[in-house]
Amino acid sequence: MDAAILFSGGKDSTVAIYKAIEQGFNVKYLVTMISENPESYMFHVASIHITELSSKALEIPLIIAKTFGEKEKELDDLKRVLIELKNKDVKAIFSGALASEYQKSRIDNLCNEIGLESHAPLWHCNPKEYMEEIIELGFNVILTSVSAYGLDESWLGRNIDNNFLEEIINLNKRYGIHMAFEGGEAETLVLDCSIFKKRIEILESSNIWDRDNGSILITKAILVDK
Repeated sequence: MDAAILFSGGKDSTVAIYKAIEQGFNVKYLVTMISENPESYMFHVASIHITELSSKALEIPLIIAKTFGEKEKELDDLKRVLIELKNKDVKAIFSGALASEYQKSRIDNLCNEIGLESHAPLWHCNPKEYMEEIIELGFNVILTSVSAYGLDESWLGRNIDNNFLEEIINLNKRYGIHMAFEGGEAETLVLDCSIFKKRIEILESSNIWDRDNGSILITKAILVDK
């Protein structure tokens, strides 16, 4: 069955691709919604332009659609893309939703309205076990934004590894941070994994920091043979 993935370049949507392939789906397209609103309720914003490189690394075509990112209205923009995908014979939509009822319910409703299957293979997974799986699978993932108490500028660009996870577990106990960042505490970018044909290498970047939150601005990145 042909499928498309709602894709941000981060860990959750990339693992959703991995799971879709594992389940026997033909991942025909990636879909990136570029929001003009940094506070979008639905769509990932940090380093979203890197999805073009991610698409080439995965060798899966990318469909890019823009949205003003206005709450609820942004769903109309997504609906237009989903209709386009159905017209391209896509039957299933995958998302990396973990625990956000807001996001998943709206994707489910749109798919049901249009006549597409909605899949969220990570839905209600155990956050600690999920992060352990990412590490065990050898995903090379960095933090591209942070916006939670306990996460300062030093976390930007850090790789998710066992030491990282140990610190996040402690922050979860201390401040209640979601261990997989489903509460918006951080956003991520996958630089390499087993389903990438090439890896992403960041050549130029800078941190943008504002009191208690910030992100990485990636200005130059390339694909490198593995």
